Amino acid sequence: MNVGVIVRDSVNPEETIRHATELGFFNGHLSGSQGELQTREHAEELCRICEKYHFEISAVIASWSGPHTWNFYDGPLTLGLLPEAYRFQRIQEIQRAIDYAEMLGVSDVNTHIGFIPEDPNCTAYREMVAAVKFICQYAAAKNIHFCLETGQETPIAMLRLILDTGAENIGVNFDPANLLMYGKANPVDALDILGKYIRGVHGKDGDYPTTPFELGEEKAIGQGRVDFERFIPALKKTGYDGPVTIEREISGPQQEKDILMARDVLQKLIAALV
Repeated sequence: MNVGVIVRDSVNPEETIRHATELGFFNGHLSGSQGELQTREHAEELCRICEKYHFEISAVIASWSGPHTWNFYDGPLTLGLLPEAYRFQRIQEIQRAIDYAEMLGVSDVNTHIGFIPEDPNCTAYREMVAAVKFICQYAAAKNIHFCLETGQETPIAMLRLILDTGAENIGVNFDPANLLMYGKANPVDALDILGKYIRGVHGKDGDYPTTPFELGEEKAIGQGRVDFERFIPALKKTGYDGPVTIEREISGPQQEKDILMARDVLQKLIAALV
């Protein structure tokens, strides 16, 4: 295992990639790629920059448009593929992210698909399975894995959906903090359920929610409830040997300080693995 960081795509990506390498990161997930950035010309430029700085993009994070509210009341109405009103548009946007990943030579596309219903017999669940299966078929033709990011669902609901799609190119981007922040699972225990499907991991920390309305708070690594001293060895036992990609969802100077602290903590834990 090694440590990476999320980097943001832009019309001038060289500064972002260069700065990431100056901080000691040589791989990461690519976020923010939309519209004018998802062209072959931009992909070729980004590939040239990554080669120059010896930086590897390990996954593309697919974003989608429309309203999105990250809480427990409006979230099910606005997030991912669950809301029928936005589903077709978002499938197309995920397809464009898959096309872009193919241009970049990246094997994985990650995204949140929304609150997966717990009831496998309800119409909304069956529709989500059909949508994810369709996306996986599109991705398979391009040798891309479509990875579901944990958080808005219980691990068993995600596993059920993975199995019901029947897709061989479906995977999990495992975010331990999200499982806590949505109140869905202890991340160490969740590895037992999703471990064999994990293709990416976010290094992020957070707390359980304290109200029925809002998510738990994201925290700097070491300040939340994710037990990384147990999580990293347990992750290794699943067979995962890829990057742990740091995500810190704040901005400004404190973000970089927290990222550097997370880098040091995670590198020390990974180095201690037997």
